[in-house]
Amino acid sequence: MTHYSGRRARLAELLPAHDVEALLVTSAVNVRYLTGLSSSNAAVLVRVDGSALLATDNRYIDKTGGLDVPAVEASDVAARLAAPGVGIEAASMSVATFNRLGGGLVPLEPLVERLRAVKDEDELELLRTACAISDQAFADVCGAIRPGVTERDVARLLEARMIELGADRPAFDTIVAAGENGAVPHHAPTGRQVRAGDLVTIDFGANYHGYHADMTRTVSIGEPAAWQREIYELVAEAQRCGREALAPGAEAWAVDAAARSVIKEAGHGDHFRHGLGHGVGLAIHEEPFLGPSRTGRLEDRVPITVEPGIYLPGRGGVRIEDTLVTREGGPELLTKTSKELLAL
Repeated sequence: MTHYSGRRARLAELLPAHDVEALLVTSAVNVRYLTGLSSSNAAVLVRVDGSALLATDNRYIDKTGGLDVPAVEASDVAARLAAPGVGIEAASMSVATFNRLGGGLVPLEPLVERLRAVKDEDELELLRTACAISDQAFADVCGAIRPGVTERDVARLLEARMIELGADRPAFDTIVAAGENGAVPHHAPTGRQVRAGDLVTIDFGANYHGYHADMTRTVSIGEPAAWQREIYELVAEAQRCGREALAPGAEAWAVDAAARSVIKEAGHGDHFRHGLGHGVGLAIHEEPFLGPSRTGRLEDRVPITVEPGIYLPGRGGVRIEDTLVTREGGPELLTKTSKELLAL
């Protein structure tokens, strides 16, 4: 049994509880997870007995020869595979497609995503490589972060270096936020020049063989002011507490609370405006998610980020983020760049 057929077998075991005979998987990421085919138009039908049928169009049919699942060419993939008593991925199928197919299709909650949350060792090794590339790229580019370069300059240098080191592409659009722009958690890089006295937040990662690294470091241009060092050390302590709370069996909301309480008790609760973290893998944001209202318990071998931040409007901000893996003996750290405040 290949790891792809093993994944389909585990999915098949979930189907009887939902009173369906099969699941029509249309999410491109989930199709890749179950078959190994990376495409923009494919679907796989997984039956309760673990058998499956893959369909794609003539742009990708030649790529299916080495797969361990039968494949057919279809101009309308979903229509070929849909049938009464078949479950569908409600989160990825459009209402228009659902209405066009009709019949006895059964919208289901995310099932493949639940399986994807727990990684096998092959997946974890790909993530380790993606994170190692990210670490090295940051180390190589740090010397270029100085007064006069723009946020866009830094982002381009970092993305180019990750590719030179073996990444397929950046895992997502790189965030570089200098000075007051650091108060915006998902700031898009601009022509704003880095200046002496800035904090610069850099959120980036490499995509390696489909697996996404995610890390954030905040650096100081010159010696930091007292207020900058204060919020940096506060975020660093919150991040440490969040990392240490990661464990199989830990509740998602409780891990968030371990970090958030540090920031809240220091009077900055209103300045931490997003969840603590999210799973990573074939997608940059995937199950599980860590936040105040998130439910569920973490399992073993789950790659997940821990990324608290403090964002002060008009002044700047700090975020520190690592990718880790839940383990019984304590989390495995994949992004290993120092979290000491670096003054450039």
